[in-house]
Amino acid sequence: MNPSKRIGTYVYCVIAADRRPRLTRMPAGLPGAGPVRLLDVETGLLIVVADLPLDRYSESAINKGLGDLDWVSRIAIAHEKVVESFIASTAVLPMKLFTIFTTDDRALDHVRAQHARIASLVKRVANHQEWGIRVVLDRTLAAAALSKKTAVPRSDSGVSYLTQKKAQRDAATQLASRARGAMAGLFDRLAARAGDAKRRAASELPVQGGPLLLDAAFLVARARAATFKALAAREAKALARQGYGLTVSGPWPPYTFVQD
Repeated sequence: MNPSKRIGTYVYCVIAADRRPRLTRMPAGLPGAGPVRLLDVETGLLIVVADLPLDRYSESAINKGLGDLDWVSRIAIAHEKVVESFIASTAVLPMKLFTIFTTDDRALDHVRAQHARIASLVKRVANHQEWGIRVVLDRTLAAAALSKKTAVPRSDSGVSYLTQKKAQRDAATQLASRARGAMAGLFDRLAARAGDAKRRAASELPVQGGPLLLDAAFLVARARAATFKALAAREAKALARQGYGLTVSGPWPPYTFVQD
């Protein structure tokens, strides 16, 4: 990196670790950034940082880049890969994208000024990981179930036609009500195996397979991960027979549970 360029300190995350991690086989990080390195805040608490060219990541350059979803996606993936490489640490506190300081000392001062908050977060997520659960409606199975429920004898009469249309509306209403109940029960059962759980707002983005019924994150102790996954697998099998598709993702650093 050209020493004549203005260099800032990019912060990926704060970690709590009994032993100082070895920085071998680290992801490259943000485009143009220097190698990942560690700053000691205090014993057992470190900041994961890298040198960053401030001309390439100035406020104006970032604001311009935010209008390019592909660029933002590439930066976010690079950021997350570094954060996720420390998942074996006692606790990982991911920082927001584009957390940049002019010097290492400024980064250290910022973290030390939030000592109480960071200590509380470390206590909350220590030896825990985040797991994601998403449930979508299988359109094919749901359509078959709806067709079966709304089937009425074919007739050319107007009364029969109106009866069929009412049966279809009633079945659709019943399907929506059953889905809400199923998702509420699923969330509660999984949350009972987790230290914390958050249900995200339904996504408006298209989801492969059908509408998104549940998008939730669970903070699960490492020691209970196998139990949690086994429960999720049983739930997925049972829900599949009802026309729902459940997917599990993780483990991840606790992104959802360290946000304000």
